[in-house]
This record gives sequence, C-alpha cells and structure tokens, in this order.
Amino acid sequence: MKRNFEENANLIFHLKKGNEQAYSFLVNYYNHRLCVYANSLINDKSLAEDIVQNVFIKTWEKRKFLIEDFSIRSFLYKSVYNEYIDQYRKNRSVTLLEKKYIEALDTIVEEDYSVLEKLYIMVQKEVHNLPPKCKNVFLLSKQEGLSNIEISEHLNVSVKTVESHITKAFCLIRERVNVKIHTITAFFILFDENKPISH
Repeated sequence: MKRNFEENANLIFHLKKGNEQAYSFLVNYYNHRLCVYANSLINDKSLAEDIVQNVFIKTWEKRKFLIEDFSIRSFLYKSVYNEYIDQYRKNRSVTLLEKKYIEALDTIVEEDYSVLEKLYIMVQKEVHNLPPKCKNVFLLSKQEGLSNIEISEHLNVSVKTVESHITKAFCLIRERVNVKIHTITAFFILFDENKPISH
C-alpha cells in the first residue's frame, strides 16, 4: 500500500476518498520534513510542530478540495508557510534577507526533486572538499543547526572566526557550484534530515 501512496495522484485520490491509511502515510512521510522547514522559519521546535500539526489537520478536513494533478509536496510546504504567516507573523514585517531565504525555499519546493537531489549531491561533494576547519564549522552551522555563539564555545574560537569560516565555505561552494547562498542553506533544511554529511 505504501508503494501506491508514493505516487502523487494516487495519494491525493485516496485522501479525497477519506482513506485513513493514505492520511497516515502522508503524516509519517512528511511530518519530520515539514517540522524542519517550519523550524527554519520560526526557530522554535514546539511552535514548528504546532504549525505542521495544524496543516495536517486542515489538509484532512479539506481533503475533498485537493486536486490530483497538484504536487502534494509543494502544497504542504506552501501550507506550512501560510500557516506560519497567519499565526506568527501578523504583527511583524518580513526583512529583505528573510524574503530572499523564503524565496529560495519556495523555488526548491517547486522544482523536480530528482534534479534538486543531483544538485544537492554536487553541493555535498564540495562541502567534503572544504578545508577541515572550515568544513567542521560549516557543518555545525548548517547541518547541526548550532548558532555562531554555540559553535565558538564548542570549538573555543571567536565568533568572528566562526563567521569567517562560514563565509569562506559559501564562497568556495559558489565558485564550484552555480547556486545562491540562500539556496545552499535551503538545501540543508530540505535534504539533510535524511542525508547527513560526515565530518
């Protein structure tokens, strides 16, 4: 049954019919990915989980309105973002940096997953080729999710040193792979929960 649900149109078809197994598959398959995405927006794991839970509930409640030729993946990511805006950003404007970052995430969500995965593998390869100290700092930041202060304390170096390593890593990756900084960061959010890079 799981194999059938992996097909987008079939999954939506069964969701519209009220198939609870299809809904369970949807939740099990996307929950962690969406929580990682939501947390990247709000930086609060508990609130991120609430956002994702609300999205799943609303998706089930409005399942009859789903369209079978829509990408359920894109629909869920956009729903998470909309829920985030509705619930937690009503009284705060989006900064230019946040806007670029969100646009990068939206672009990745819209693109074909297999194409993005190939591009991510290229980025992953260049991360492996970074100088050891630079690579370590970059992975602690983008893969482990540590703040610059946490990294500086963990490695016993200054925050400026941490910032310098991260900037250098981005520059080296961009020289070899034609992607923007915000897209590189977005890759780690959408892929890395399943594809860790060894230190």
